[in-house]
Amino acid sequence: MKLIGVQITGTGSCLPEQVVTNEDLSKNLDTSDEWILSRTGIGERRFARPDEATSDFAIPAARAALEAAGKTPEDVDLVLCATMTPDMVMPTVSALVQRELGLVNAGGYDINSACTGFVQTITAGSNYIRSGLSKCCLVIGAETMTRIIDPANRNTAVIFADGAGAAVLEPAEAGVSDLIAMSAGLKGDDEVLFVPAGGSRKPLTPERIAAGEQYVVMKGRETFRFAVKTFARLITETCEKAGVAPSELAIVVPHQVNMRIIEAAVERTGITKEVCFLNIATVGNTSAASVAIALDHAVKADRIQRGDLVLFVAFGGGLSWASALFRW
Repeated sequence: MKLIGVQITGTGSCLPEQVVTNEDLSKNLDTSDEWILSRTGIGERRFARPDEATSDFAIPAARAALEAAGKTPEDVDLVLCATMTPDMVMPTVSALVQRELGLVNAGGYDINSACTGFVQTITAGSNYIRSGLSKCCLVIGAETMTRIIDPANRNTAVIFADGAGAAVLEPAEAGVSDLIAMSAGLKGDDEVLFVPAGGSRKPLTPERIAAGEQYVVMKGRETFRFAVKTFARLITETCEKAGVAPSELAIVVPHQVNMRIIEAAVERTGITKEVCFLNIATVGNTSAASVAIALDHAVKADRIQRGDLVLFVAFGGGLSWASALFRW
């Protein structure tokens, strides 16, 4: 059987219009621009309006990716969306995108792996292409994290933000463009980074809402150690699987988790910070949308050329982690 490669033929992204600066946050929180910048590397981020939901960003991001790829809605046969903040429990964000864009030939589903979601989604979509089960797959990462972040908690309120990114996957000549290595893992945990209530174990009640159990809980020190160790291991492990040296990577598109975490991780791998594409300063941490938005921004900045080795890495709640190394 002839091997099928996969290529990313178009990208898109969408951010809310509302820009929230560190100075804006300091008006209601015990924090400052200097405190936030020094600990996270974030200067501003985008927040959704009260009347906006995750699909409101996923749809235009997906539309932009299709336009960049030169594809019509009828071309798409699969749509996958990574999110932990869907518009509602049911239907999926993928279904809402399918309806609004008129993807009449597409099936699809959502993937929830927290911040790792988009890397898992682009890997799944790539394997649909490589197996021949899909000819045109639309993959999306989209979040409205501000819906599950306590606005009074400075440890999380200054980090997380909203937005969406998308990419189109299509067949390619094997050996030219392809997904050449991946890695993924889980360490089941509901104590380091989690949302206490809102699921089947603890449905939301007035009492739980009053206690703030609908918001993300993040143990900062434990999260920092996990992220640094995992980020560094993913880079070296994925390169070893592909038989390439980290120095051969043209670009690393990481989850925009925290500048201090990224800086600490790259020191362990032998790559330079300059190899990483970073937009955290103006976008913040958008969870599953993070890598998707950064990918689109990297493409628009002309940071990626055909033939480049491009590594996606992410880690987050679950605890979960994933990587995908593409020959662009």
